[in-house]
Amino acid sequence: MRISTWMSCGALALVAVCASAATTKPLPSYVVTALGDPGRTDADRAQDQDRKPGEMVVFAGIKPGMKVVDLIPGQGYFTRIFAKVVGDKGFVYAFFPSNLDDFIKKRFSVTEVTTDVLGKPYKPYSNVAVLHAPIEKFVAPELVDVVWTSRNYHDMHDSFFGPADLSKVNKAIFDALKPGGVFVVLDHAAEPGSGLRDTETLHRIDEGAVKKEVEAAGFKFVGESNLLRNPADDHKAKVFDASVRGKTDQFILKFRKPAH
Repeated sequence: MRISTWMSCGALALVAVCASAATTKPLPSYVVTALGDPGRTDADRAQDQDRKPGEMVVFAGIKPGMKVVDLIPGQGYFTRIFAKVVGDKGFVYAFFPSNLDDFIKKRFSVTEVTTDVLGKPYKPYSNVAVLHAPIEKFVAPELVDVVWTSRNYHDMHDSFFGPADLSKVNKAIFDALKPGGVFVVLDHAAEPGSGLRDTETLHRIDEGAVKKEVEAAGFKFVGESNLLRNPADDHKAKVFDASVRGKTDQFILKFRKPAH
């Protein structure tokens, strides 16, 4: 929550009240319905308390009828939610970079990444398609409203990803969006000013580095959410460490492609 929002509460004594009101605002009905989708797995639902997917959908501005890309979707946690939010008149593209094929085959012991890892979870969703190509050649079949990536931006800087050329990746994302479209980056926070230092070791990234890279592609930074912030995280532990796993300090940044 921004300082201006705090001050609008009238007095510092009301900060806690305002914060509570902001985080308990009822979710839109289409979001509630999506979260209750019986196609979601128990493993997905177990993560909801920490990942706050409903609030993430609202922050990203994803609504019925939209076209959305879930960039590096993992096992589809957000893809399934997005599919139900956008509904029959919308569409979701799960873009799985071929840069990760060897990593996925080793981790999941599969031979066909797009079918065995991604295809099965999405079978009940006729409005989801899997895209599979090198990340630097990111493209969608049509212009989309939102490109979303969660806890993966830092990975693109790491050796197992190539590393990827983020100037090309961010420009490709920019080109895939409609004028006024939104790119949302959610990731594990590194120490401020650390840049790309911790991407490979701690799997964290400095949000300032993300802003600089994304804005260089032509995007305008338009907002952030502090909903997944954790001041108790000192940014020094690897994100898989038991002391912070699932509860890292996370930033959520929103960038917009200019309408003209």
